[in-house]
Amino acid sequence: MIDLTDNAVSAVKTALTRAAGTAAGLRIVVEAGGCAGFKYMMGLESAARDGDEVIEKDGVTVFIDERSQPLVNGMTIDFVTGLENSGFVFENPNAAEKCACGKSFG
Repeated sequence: MIDLTDNAVSAVKTALTRAAGTAAGLRIVVEAGGCAGFKYMMGLESAARDGDEVIEKDGVTVFIDERSQPLVNGMTIDFVTGLENSGFVFENPNAAEKCACGKSFG
C-alpha cells in the first residue's frame, strides 16, 4: 500500500479537474530506466485494469499495476512547491539508492 500526503492529494485533485476527458484517478507505474535502474511514471487514468491495486484517499483514486506493486509498497508520495522545482516527491522504503533528481531508484 502507498500513502499520499495532503499536498499530493490536492495536486492530483487539481489535475483531475483540469483533465480533458474522463480521468478517474492517477496511475503509478515503475519502469526500467533512469539513472538508478527504475523510474516512476505517472499519468491520469480513466479506470482500473486487471491486476491493479486500487487505493482511495480523500476522494483520490490511485491505480498501481501488478508488476509495480512490490516496488512501491510502503511508499509515501508528496507534492512540494519550491522556487526552482515543484513536483511529486517519492519516499520509497524499497529503494536501495536513488538519483539526485528523485525520480529514479534502484
